[in-house]
Amino acid sequence: MCGIAGFIGEGNRQILERMSSALVHRGPDENGSYTDEPNGVHLAHQRLSVIDLSSGQQPMETTDGSHVIVYNGEVYNHAELRQQLQSKGHKFRSDHSDTEVLLHGYREWGEDLPQKLNGMWAFAIWDKKQRKLFCSRDRFGKKPLYYYYNGHS
Repeated sequence: MCGIAGFIGEGNRQILERMSSALVHRGPDENGSYTDEPNGVHLAHQRLSVIDLSSGQQPMETTDGSHVIVYNGEVYNHAELRQQLQSKGHKFRSDHSDTEVLLHGYREWGEDLPQKLNGMWAFAIWDKKQRKLFCSRDRFGKKPLYYYYNGHS
Protein backbone atom coordinates (compact mmCIF):
# COMPACT_ATOMS: atom_id res chain seq x y z
CA MET A 1 0.00 0.00 0.00
CA CYS A 2 1.23 3.48 -0.89
CA GLY A 3 -0.45 6.82 -1.26
CA ILE A 4 -0.46 9.37 -4.05
CA ALA A 5 -1.62 12.98 -4.02
CA GLY A 6 -1.40 16.03 -6.20
CA PHE A 7 -3.04 18.96 -7.88
CA ILE A 8 -2.80 21.23 -10.88
CA GLY A 9 -3.38 24.93 -10.55
CA GLU A 10 -2.90 27.54 -7.89
CA GLY A 11 -1.06 26.36 -4.83
CA ASN A 12 2.40 25.71 -3.52
CA ARG A 13 4.72 23.08 -2.11
CA GLN A 14 3.34 23.55 1.42
CA ILE A 15 -0.14 22.49 0.26
CA LEU A 16 1.35 19.44 -1.42
CA GLU A 17 3.30 18.56 1.74
CA ARG A 18 0.11 18.75 3.82
CA MET A 19 -1.69 16.50 1.34
CA SER A 20 1.17 14.03 1.38
CA SER A 21 1.51 13.98 5.16
CA ALA A 22 -2.18 13.05 5.41
CA LEU A 23 -1.23 9.81 3.60
CA VAL A 24 1.71 8.78 5.80
CA HIS A 25 -0.29 5.86 7.18
CA ARG A 26 -0.44 4.44 3.61
CA GLY A 27 3.32 4.63 3.10
CA PRO A 28 5.55 5.33 6.08
CA ASP A 29 8.85 4.20 4.50
CA GLU A 30 9.62 7.07 2.17
CA ASN A 31 8.09 10.04 0.42
CA GLY A 32 8.84 12.13 -2.62
CA SER A 33 7.39 15.03 -4.52
CA TYR A 34 7.54 16.66 -7.92
CA THR A 35 6.67 20.23 -8.80
CA ASP A 36 6.47 21.87 -12.21
CA GLU A 37 5.86 25.45 -11.08
CA PRO A 38 5.39 27.05 -14.53
CA ASN A 39 2.54 24.62 -15.25
CA GLY A 40 1.19 24.48 -11.69
CA VAL A 41 1.70 20.72 -11.38
CA HIS A 42 2.33 19.21 -7.93
CA LEU A 43 2.59 15.44 -7.35
CA ALA A 44 3.51 13.49 -4.21
CA HIS A 45 4.04 9.89 -3.22
CA GLN A 46 4.09 8.15 0.17
CA ARG A 47 5.85 4.81 -0.11
CA LEU A 48 5.45 1.47 1.58
CA SER A 49 8.42 -0.64 0.45
CA VAL A 50 7.23 -4.11 -0.51
CA ILE A 51 8.87 -5.35 -3.71
CA ASP A 52 11.29 -2.76 -5.08
CA LEU A 53 13.01 -2.09 -1.75
CA SER A 54 16.04 -0.14 -2.92
CA SER A 55 15.10 1.64 -6.13
CA GLY A 56 11.36 2.25 -6.20
CA GLN A 57 11.43 5.93 -5.33
CA GLN A 58 8.67 8.09 -6.71
CA PRO A 59 7.74 10.31 -8.37
CA MET A 60 9.61 8.58 -11.19
CA GLU A 61 10.64 10.41 -14.36
CA THR A 62 11.60 9.16 -17.79
CA THR A 63 15.30 9.58 -18.60
CA ASP A 64 14.54 12.62 -20.76
CA GLY A 65 12.28 14.13 -18.08
CA SER A 66 9.27 14.38 -20.38
CA HIS A 67 6.97 12.18 -18.25
CA VAL A 68 6.53 11.86 -14.49
CA ILE A 69 4.44 9.30 -12.60
CA VAL A 70 3.08 8.75 -9.11
CA TYR A 71 1.65 5.28 -8.72
CA ASN A 72 0.12 2.96 -6.18
CA GLY A 73 -0.57 -0.67 -6.95
CA GLU A 74 0.72 -3.75 -8.68
CA VAL A 75 0.59 -4.58 -12.37
CA TYR A 76 0.59 -8.38 -12.50
CA ASN A 77 1.52 -8.60 -16.19
CA HIS A 78 4.35 -6.05 -16.04
CA ALA A 79 7.00 -8.57 -17.15
CA GLU A 80 5.01 -9.42 -20.30
CA LEU A 81 4.44 -5.72 -21.05
CA ARG A 82 8.12 -4.99 -20.46
CA GLN A 83 9.05 -7.59 -23.10
CA GLN A 84 6.60 -6.07 -25.58
CA LEU A 85 8.00 -2.59 -24.95
CA GLN A 86 11.62 -3.75 -25.19
CA SER A 87 10.84 -5.39 -28.53
CA LYS A 88 9.63 -1.96 -29.69
CA GLY A 89 12.95 -0.37 -28.67
CA HIS A 90 12.18 0.92 -25.17
CA LYS A 91 15.21 0.95 -22.85
CA PHE A 92 14.66 0.35 -19.13
CA ARG A 93 16.85 1.46 -16.24
CA SER A 94 15.66 -1.37 -13.97
CA ASP A 95 14.93 -5.02 -14.62
CA HIS A 96 11.83 -5.29 -12.45
CA SER A 97 9.93 -2.01 -11.88
CA ASP A 98 6.26 -2.04 -12.83
CA THR A 99 6.28 1.75 -12.32
CA GLU A 100 8.82 2.10 -15.10
CA VAL A 101 6.71 -0.17 -17.31
CA LEU A 102 3.80 2.23 -16.84
CA LEU A 103 5.92 5.19 -17.94
CA HIS A 104 7.15 3.43 -21.09
CA GLY A 105 3.70 1.97 -21.70
CA TYR A 106 2.17 5.43 -21.66
CA ARG A 107 4.78 6.60 -24.16
CA GLU A 108 3.94 3.70 -26.45
CA TRP A 109 0.18 3.35 -26.07
CA GLY A 110 -0.93 6.68 -24.61
CA GLU A 111 -4.39 6.63 -23.09
CA ASP A 112 -4.91 3.03 -24.26
CA LEU A 113 -2.38 1.87 -21.63
CA PRO A 114 -4.97 0.87 -18.97
CA GLN A 115 -6.59 -1.56 -21.43
CA LYS A 116 -3.34 -3.54 -21.42
CA LEU A 117 -2.98 -3.69 -17.64
CA ASN A 118 -3.86 -6.61 -15.41
CA GLY A 119 -3.74 -5.73 -11.74
CA MET A 120 -4.74 -3.10 -9.24
CA TRP A 121 -3.54 0.45 -9.64
CA ALA A 122 -4.06 4.15 -9.34
CA PHE A 123 -1.65 6.46 -11.10
CA ALA A 124 -1.18 9.94 -12.47
CA ILE A 125 1.25 10.66 -15.32
CA TRP A 126 2.26 14.22 -16.12
CA ASP A 127 3.10 14.59 -19.82
CA LYS A 128 5.23 17.74 -19.99
CA LYS A 129 5.27 17.95 -23.78
CA GLN A 130 1.49 17.82 -24.12
CA ARG A 131 0.93 19.64 -20.81
CA LYS A 132 -1.56 16.95 -19.84
CA LEU A 133 -2.19 14.94 -16.70
CA PHE A 134 -3.44 11.42 -17.36
CA CYS A 135 -4.96 9.54 -14.42
CA SER A 136 -6.19 5.97 -14.22
CA ARG A 137 -7.39 3.46 -11.69
CA ASP A 138 -8.08 -0.24 -11.97
CA ARG A 139 -11.44 -1.41 -13.22
CA PHE A 140 -12.75 -2.39 -9.78
CA GLY A 141 -11.39 0.58 -7.84
CA LYS A 142 -9.20 -1.59 -5.62
CA LYS A 143 -6.73 1.29 -5.42
CA PRO A 144 -8.48 4.57 -4.71
CA LEU A 145 -8.25 7.59 -6.98
CA TYR A 146 -10.26 10.65 -6.05
CA TYR A 147 -10.25 13.90 -7.97
CA TYR A 148 -11.94 17.25 -8.02
CA TYR A 149 -12.41 19.51 -11.02
CA ASN A 150 -13.35 23.10 -10.23
CA GLY A 151 -14.43 23.97 -13.77
CA HIS A 152 -11.27 25.81 -14.75
CA SER A 153 -8.82 24.47 -17.30
